[in-house]
Amino acid sequence: MAQAQAKQTTAVVEKKPTAVPSLDISSFEEHAGAGAENITSKDVSLPFLKILTNNSPQVTQGDSKFIENARPGQVINTVLNKLYNGREGFKVVPCFYKFEYVEWADRGKADSLAPVNSYPADSDIMTKTKRGDDRKDRLDNGNYIEPTHYHYVLIVDENDQPSETAVIVMKATQAKKSKKWNSMMLSQRRKGKNGFFQPPTWSQIYLMKTMLEKNNLGSWFGWEVEHFSDIPNATLLEGAKAFYETCRKGMAKVNLSAEDENNNTEAAPF
Repeated sequence: MAQAQAKQTTAVVEKKPTAVPSLDISSFEEHAGAGAENITSKDVSLPFLKILTNNSPQVTQGDSKFIENARPGQVINTVLNKLYNGREGFKVVPCFYKFEYVEWADRGKADSLAPVNSYPADSDIMTKTKRGDDRKDRLDNGNYIEPTHYHYVLIVDENDQPSETAVIVMKATQAKKSKKWNSMMLSQRRKGKNGFFQPPTWSQIYLMKTMLEKNNLGSWFGWEVEHFSDIPNATLLEGAKAFYETCRKGMAKVNLSAEDENNNTEAAPF
């Protein structure tokens, strides 16, 4: 009897796992936006999609921004430090476009890390410049003007779902690429009940690749843009339209000083 009691007291009691209730993510909808009431466009930094070059800090060992797997020709999200394969390409939806003339001071000056000024597309500022020996269009104050193309995009993930929002800056050697992309967007036509129409840019997906370019001054990586398809699902379309509305209202701000500390986004001879 004693042995039976001892055996009973030393038996291991198997614990049953505690059931964890599943969480329905859709339950967050009633609290949409909560916690972000005081976050405005001044409090966020819109990422740039930037082509890495041989001089980029991300590919330079010893630099604080060095990334082990980064290579020239890849594309980096400057906020997330996420890399995209430039040869294979990645998909984006172009949601908004803006053109400005941006005034810069020469590298090394106290105010060279941020634009001195920016002028709208209908400005006559270029009539006040002269082409310098360095092929830059300079004002009388010594600063130079860079015609700058901004493409606000929604990145599409491998499941054709909306991922990050970002901006692609094209200027200098890439200005022609921007104009070609714009022409591609304007040339799209779809047939509706009233005939053919031009679909909104944010209803189309484009494939962004990088390619090696050369001229008599050197070589660099530039953009290659291909039309991919119409948007395949409503979730992606809703996300693209929402980002378009944000940009249209001027709520998606661009901080050029964060995009390029050296005023040289292309790092290419021209």
